Amino acid sequence: MNILLTGANGQLGWELARVLAPLGKVASFTRQTLDLADPAAIVAAARSVKPDLIVNAAAYTAVDRAQTDVATVHAVNARAPEILAQEARALNAALIHFSTDYVFDGAKTEPYVETDATAPASAYGQSKLAGEEAIGASGAAHLILRTSWVYSARGSNFLLTMLKLAQTKPELRVVADQIGAPTWARMLAEATVQIIERNGTAKAALLAGLAQRGGVYHLSAAGSTSWHGFAEAILREAGLTAPVHAITTAEYPLPAPRPANSLLSNAKVSQSFGITLPDWSAGLKRCMAEFTGHAEPAAAAAVTQR
Repeated sequence: MNILLTGANGQLGWELARVLAPLGKVASFTRQTLDLADPAAIVAAARSVKPDLIVNAAAYTAVDRAQTDVATVHAVNARAPEILAQEARALNAALIHFSTDYVFDGAKTEPYVETDATAPASAYGQSKLAGEEAIGASGAAHLILRTSWVYSARGSNFLLTMLKLAQTKPELRVVADQIGAPTWARMLAEATVQIIERNGTAKAALLAGLAQRGGVYHLSAAGSTSWHGFAEAILREAGLTAPVHAITTAEYPLPAPRPANSLLSNAKVSQSFGITLPDWSAGLKRCMAEFTGHAEPAAAAAVTQR
């Protein structure tokens, strides 16, 4: 199977490049080798690779900068997925695309399900929703995986920020009134591959599987915590002792609004594919082991299967 992967140098794309390799030939594109704000470049890449599967792990994720850089965020998060979907349909290929909890406003008190009304409150969320809608309207065989609070041992993310601050600041102040499920990029990548395998790794089987079970799914870690709770767990796993003080969102204003509730229900992906990610704390332990070189026990496996 020929696979075209975008965002290969991002925290999720880097993990995907490795776990997709056993499935076929992966043509990996980074921000430097494929400008997703350039429609002609996207078309050229797709027609050069002639993929059976396109995996779009690239996105404009600078949430606050997006508030004033609307044209670019729309080009990358909305128009680029639309073009990828159009190319997938033209090439009779499948498309897997990653989206976000930011398509919701966060006002719901329970975890969001796929059929809940979307209401993005930021330019970033609006662009991601537009990308989802364009893919859905394209007629391409597709899978949209919404996730939340993604982190890894590389790139730019909350975990690495907390580790750096804890070693340079006497104390930390972290928001405690936003809740979600921190999701390790490797677990997300591994689960994505298992979804592909359960549809079928031959092109015809994959297309037929997505024709039956494609669409939007939520895929995030189990359990929940706040940013404050996540920060405390990170420092605890790292053996760092800087105190972490709980603050409110109002005490830490940012240009882009954040959902107060980022929890996503994973019931649909579990029912359809038999896949459930472990609790967020298990993912954190596995990720933190990367800093020490010690593997975590098998109990913290990437996914639970039935």
